[in-house]
Amino acid sequence: MPDFISNLLDVLREEPAFFITFSVVFGLMVGSFLNVVIHRLPKIMEREWRQSCAELQGEELPTEAKYNIVTPRSACPNCQHKITALENIPVFSYLLLKGKCRGCKTAISIRYPLIELLTGLLIGLISWKFGYSGMAVAAWIFTFALIALTFIDFDTQLLPDDITLPLLWLGLLFNLNTGFTDIHSSIIGAVAGYLSLWSVYWIFKIVTGKEGMGYGDFKLLAAIGAWFGWQLLPAVILLSSLAGSIIGIGLIVLAKQGRNVPMPFGPYLALGGIAALFFGPQLSQIYLGG
Repeated sequence: MPDFISNLLDVLREEPAFFITFSVVFGLMVGSFLNVVIHRLPKIMEREWRQSCAELQGEELPTEAKYNIVTPRSACPNCQHKITALENIPVFSYLLLKGKCRGCKTAISIRYPLIELLTGLLIGLISWKFGYSGMAVAAWIFTFALIALTFIDFDTQLLPDDITLPLLWLGLLFNLNTGFTDIHSSIIGAVAGYLSLWSVYWIFKIVTGKEGMGYGDFKLLAAIGAWFGWQLLPAVILLSSLAGSIIGIGLIVLAKQGRNVPMPFGPYLALGGIAALFFGPQLSQIYLGG
């Protein structure tokens, strides 16, 4: 087995095309797992909140069945048909089942294979850009976290600390020996990222009496600053705000969505983070000249 792994790593290092192909397949598999995280993590958080509230009130909740990222096995929410390994192959199983549950024929959301495809595509592009390197693996982890945060925020308007805070610390650790930036820029980026949106939050709240965003947004921008340094924060904020404005106006005009309907900002910060990952030097050169 060690010889097999060693030979595989040699092939991945020496054959760029094979490394990219391997990365896409790996990304599809992780995308399938991210679907589980996106669905279950908010439910796990809700259970924990209920338990905390009950403890504060001196109440005892009924014992619930074990529920985490891996337990119980995935099942159809309509008929409880247990998803087999053959029914859980990324993208392929969705096509084979024609987008329907094998047990009750209820339609399966197309979002599941789309998330798998998105993850595979981004991981393939990262491997093409950075090649066989520690930078590529770090960028994979960063991207996996952003994909999970994006869709959790769309669903619940939450950006869980279970993802944002480890992402922040990983960014600082990776830049200890100069990863995407130096450690000084990384630390300042984390602080500036948090305080910039924190300041906007409080100014908006004082002026309007309303909360314009959540604390999870502060932590996500802090994490992006930790990964890429303070220099890219203006570009990330600008791109995020621009994307949010365009999509928000589109929803109001085309989808007739009310202006008072809350819109998550995390997905747009994630877009800015992906832009920083792929085009960081070019973005910084635009307004810093280097």
